[in-house]
Amino acid sequence: MSTFQPVRGMRDLLPDETEIFRYLITQATKNAQLYGFKEVITPVVEPYELLSAKSGEEIRQRMFTFKDLGDRTVALRPEFTASIARLVTTTLKNEPKPLRLFSVGSVYRYDEPQKGRYREFWQANFELIGSAKPEADAEIILLTNSMMKKTGLTNYAIKLGHVGTLKGILTQEGVDDKTQNAVLQRMDKKDYNAALALVSSEKCRNKLQELIELKSNNPFDTVEQMKAHVKDYEKATAAVENLATILKIVTDCGCEIKTVDPAFARGLEYYTGMIFEVYIPQLDIALGGGGRYDKLIEVFGGEPTPAVGVAYGLDRMALAIQTQKITLHKEEIKRVAVLTIKDEQKSEALKIAQMLREAGIAVEFEVMGRKTAKALEFADKHQVDYAVIVGERELKVGKVVLKDFKQRQQTEVALTELATKIKA
Repeated sequence: MSTFQPVRGMRDLLPDETEIFRYLITQATKNAQLYGFKEVITPVVEPYELLSAKSGEEIRQRMFTFKDLGDRTVALRPEFTASIARLVTTTLKNEPKPLRLFSVGSVYRYDEPQKGRYREFWQANFELIGSAKPEADAEIILLTNSMMKKTGLTNYAIKLGHVGTLKGILTQEGVDDKTQNAVLQRMDKKDYNAALALVSSEKCRNKLQELIELKSNNPFDTVEQMKAHVKDYEKATAAVENLATILKIVTDCGCEIKTVDPAFARGLEYYTGMIFEVYIPQLDIALGGGGRYDKLIEVFGGEPTPAVGVAYGLDRMALAIQTQKITLHKEEIKRVAVLTIKDEQKSEALKIAQMLREAGIAVEFEVMGRKTAKALEFADKHQVDYAVIVGERELKVGKVVLKDFKQRQQTEVALTELATKIKA
């Protein structure tokens, strides 16, 4: 018996799990098309300097990093946005804006494995690049709401915030950028005491504490309270006004925002504006999140370019689908088993299998040499729709036996009518 197992934090996806993943990728791709996003594929391995530039200290510490044979420090991508920003500063730098770019694939972080969290996981990523308008932020949120609906998920919720609220207060109170990043990292983890301990100004600590404690069941009421709370901070006030505009746009379009969180933060350092998460309260896990990042492309040597994006964790969405026992709405393809009575008909049977495949019918050809009864039993057990039984007598008159497993009946069918009969 083999002792080999997947590397810790990695996993095999068995057929049923893979089916859910492919379903999610299909829905993400369809959603991308509906919103005008074009798919791009970027490398799994990128220069470490690119991926670490604005990712945040925690992610930098959890990247899979190594030296290649040219003695260059490279890393497995921990997310997509840095790669997309690189693409925009190079190959796509002269393309007209806005750019709507979609990606899907595996990403890697050396986190502690637990339910819904792996060291290799899958994301679907959307970036809308070139617009600073609140309508662009709204588009990303509406796209997210659409994605959840199309996959059949229910009981999900969207939480909205604006990193400019916190940064506006911290900046006006003289807190440097490095400390601000550390504060926001801890607030992202809801470790508010540790976050406040990094701020030396008592006035600033008190102001942040008040934001943390600000609660309301109505997101519009929360925004109004935030406006009153930050009225003495110019940049924070502008951030809340921007948040109010985005909130109104998306709710006017029929997208419910469950919560506006005044102290909401995300771990990535590149966020500059609106941020949000979509989550399942019953599982207490986020399915995806994103926000506005208006400085990242400039950091990588491009022109100042506003941008907003979102990424969904397909592993977590798959977990939510399994938990909610959602039936996958996918295109039904008829499955047929082709087998013979005797070995002498194998060649003709294979020709028939190919004919059916060319007609768009999925065929599993009997390759194990089983007796007819055993082959039929196997096909039935694996929920094949039909069996095509190729016999010498029937072939002589251009026919085969078609067995319908659901109806539990079989008939002789002309080869010229076989594909039509199966599809009907």
